[in-house]
Amino acid sequence: MKKFCAILFSFVLVLLIALPVAAEGESSTLADNAPSLTAPAAYVVNLDTNIVVYEKNSETPLSAASLTKLMTTLLLLENYQDQLDSISLTAPSYVYDLIWEQSTNASSADIRRGETQSLRNLLYAMLLPSGNEAAYIVADYMGGGSIDNFVAMMNDEAKAVGCTGTTFVDPCGLNPNNITTARDAYLILRALTAYDVFSTVVGTPSYDMGTNDRYTTPGTYIIQTTDKLITNSSYHRDYTKGGKTGSLGEWQNFAGWHSQDGESYISILLNVPYDADPEGMRPALVETATIMDWVFDTYTIAPALDTTQPITEVRVAYSTQADTVMLYPADNMMTLLPREGGAALTEQVFNVPDQLPAPIKQGDIVGTVTLTIEGETIGTADLIAGSDVSRNQLLYTISRVSLFFSSTYFKVVVILTMLVIGAYLIFTVGRILRIWSKEV
Repeated sequence: MKKFCAILFSFVLVLLIALPVAAEGESSTLADNAPSLTAPAAYVVNLDTNIVVYEKNSETPLSAASLTKLMTTLLLLENYQDQLDSISLTAPSYVYDLIWEQSTNASSADIRRGETQSLRNLLYAMLLPSGNEAAYIVADYMGGGSIDNFVAMMNDEAKAVGCTGTTFVDPCGLNPNNITTARDAYLILRALTAYDVFSTVVGTPSYDMGTNDRYTTPGTYIIQTTDKLITNSSYHRDYTKGGKTGSLGEWQNFAGWHSQDGESYISILLNVPYDADPEGMRPALVETATIMDWVFDTYTIAPALDTTQPITEVRVAYSTQADTVMLYPADNMMTLLPREGGAALTEQVFNVPDQLPAPIKQGDIVGTVTLTIEGETIGTADLIAGSDVSRNQLLYTISRVSLFFSSTYFKVVVILTMLVIGAYLIFTVGRILRIWSKEV
């Protein structure tokens, strides 16, 4: 059975024990093949294999901006995913003062002071138009009226999912001191993709918030997503299934996941400068499309081994039926491979004995093969015997007898026996000489 080590090969620098730990700086092997990005930090992981296909400064702490709302969302779903329609919250006045203190132009879902919205509506409001008031309303409720309590919950949860470079100071991301890394943002988004409702929400281009005292006509209170990769726009990519934007100052973040032909990825780009998209002001979306186009064009999930073909052979002892037995991989080791070259680019390192003693049964596990590309391990598979090989009892007996006579045990016995005989002879000769001397 294969044992994925989840480390990428020729073009990859990894991590992942579960998750790989990416190195600082852009991977030198990947840089020769991947498109150039202006993003100061990026992380792209294949979810089928946990292989990192692109990494750039993935451990560098940078401002999270509205990616902060992903953690607020994670806590909401962990605690209330089954109560999204049964619980409604009224917006407390003080949260608007907190938002106003940080920004007079904060993104909003147009939820006013004193208005009541269901948790489901607040979820959509946080994730589609990135409503800061929605995040604060949720934080107030879950923190028992204390935003500080909720922020503490956020930081505890970040540690629980494995984040090592993340610190939150508010529930929405307006404060630039909300810090994360590309790898940490990946861990948070990966945790969220376990919730079907999250996938539905962030894959929704627009959402009807219903009616209230200000929106009395059905179909007029519509919120729109900021993720233009899923909308009918020039940024659209069929493979993008959802994501979350975030921006402060002169840059934009994007955390998204993508699926095509049964292969799925999560991508994180942080602090992409607006120079990458001077007209459309969606730089993180432009560079996400650039890197993901390259990823889908470059890699594919494919078998690294053929279980129907022998991969090596090994000598057989104690048999007149066959001198060798062919070994087959027990697993085809489905993994992420370059589309060009694929399995042919792998190097095989065998761990098998010099010879196998008969009898051998077809299917016996007799060794392993480890595959590498450019010195990086991509997996290990068992090797099994391809046929039965019977034992010749005469050859086996002769071998065992020969082995006995050449063994250290036999040599020790011989030496001890010779010493005993020698001692006996010396004793006997001495006794005879003593008897002879007396007679004389």
